[in-house]
Amino acid sequence: MHIVDGINDSLLLLAHYIIPMTAVDTQQAKNMRSGVDVNGQITQVSETRTVNLKAGGTTTVADATLSDDAGDIQLALWGDDIEKVKIGAKVSIINGYTNTFKDQVSLTKGKFGQLLVVE
Repeated sequence: MHIVDGINDSLLLLAHYIIPMTAVDTQQAKNMRSGVDVNGQITQVSETRTVNLKAGGTTTVADATLSDDAGDIQLALWGDDIEKVKIGAKVSIINGYTNTFKDQVSLTKGKFGQLLVVE
């Protein structure tokens, strides 16, 4: 497991550079289901929208495009993560997972993953 509850983003970023992460590229990530570690640059971010949760209530979501030398993948940004990411930002997703909806693969950090803004 890459993430320890209670560690702040600065320590996770430091650990990211000290403990080598076996990152895959965006094309490899599209063929994975969980445990996805990928690095890339944000090239697009959609408008934020409000969605209903299965458990009740609502939250906000925006779709971003995460690109690297191999291609790109849609990245779903939920809640507070939307404000962390801007176009041009270099980010790492640690322990993310993918979903497929209408033949489109989307990556998200999920409940147990981490989004780190590297630059």
